[in-house]
Amino acid sequence: MSIVSQISEQELQEQFEARIAAGEKIEVDDWMPEEYRLALIKLISMHGISEIMGALPEKEWVPKAPTLYRKLGIMAKVQDEMGHGQLLLRVAEDLLKPYGKDRGDIMIDLFEGRLKFHNVFHMETKSWGDAGLIGWLVDGSAIISQTNMLGSSYGPYARALQRICAEEVFHAQHGEAIIMALAEGTPEQRALVQDAVNRWWESLLFFFGPASKDTTGTSKQDLTIKYKIRVLTNEELRQSFLTKYVPRIQSIGLTVPDPTLHFDEAQNKWIYQEPNWEYFKKIQRNEGPCSQERLALRRSSYENNAWVREALTALVN
Repeated sequence: MSIVSQISEQELQEQFEARIAAGEKIEVDDWMPEEYRLALIKLISMHGISEIMGALPEKEWVPKAPTLYRKLGIMAKVQDEMGHGQLLLRVAEDLLKPYGKDRGDIMIDLFEGRLKFHNVFHMETKSWGDAGLIGWLVDGSAIISQTNMLGSSYGPYARALQRICAEEVFHAQHGEAIIMALAEGTPEQRALVQDAVNRWWESLLFFFGPASKDTTGTSKQDLTIKYKIRVLTNEELRQSFLTKYVPRIQSIGLTVPDPTLHFDEAQNKWIYQEPNWEYFKKIQRNEGPCSQERLALRRSSYENNAWVREALTALVN
């Protein structure tokens, strides 16, 4: 009997937790508890799919961008997002191998509703102001969320995030440049930006997910913190977003569509009107404004390009 087989599951768990507590990185071939592996698969698969699905709302504005310069910028951003998705799905695929699954199974899970994509990417982009806002505030939210996991205990994910976060900074700057140009433009252009902020504000609050009510360490949110996949809670991330962006929004003469919004010095936090979390759940069920449209586009692309995957598989074999 090998030494490994003599070690009990409990001892392996204790050794694993000790490694994480010491700040060590877990690699794909290391032993890990199944709840850790499954939490990573769910998180990274959702992140990767969201990068791909997140390119679709902006893809719609490539042919409608107001100038060639803006067209080239948003095309480059769409290309980056697709690259992020492919990188993350490769990380998720390595974790799926013990279950006999691959990236194709991730796509099937998306189409059959077992895998969700981020709530903001179910929304409609009605104007060029929306395209700018996605870059500025949605990608800004993503930077806050993703930098929270740069020190992730899972090495492959942490390393992938280093590249992704660096590129997301450029995306946020790209969106901010569009917003600033519109905010400094005609009254009609300023109104376009304000309208975008008004319509997207609830989605921006949704971005980080509901605050955890569970203090037992058993919720999905607490599990990722327990295993140091991330550091801050959903609400802490939302507070960071408000601290960073509310002053910026107001500094260019825009208003936040929430008359209750203010910073409470005594509690040292932002007080805001809670978004409609029932609507959030509806979006999660793929019942958002553009959920089915975006899924249909992704499904069509996957099916129409099946011949490429088949050709590559035949070449490898």
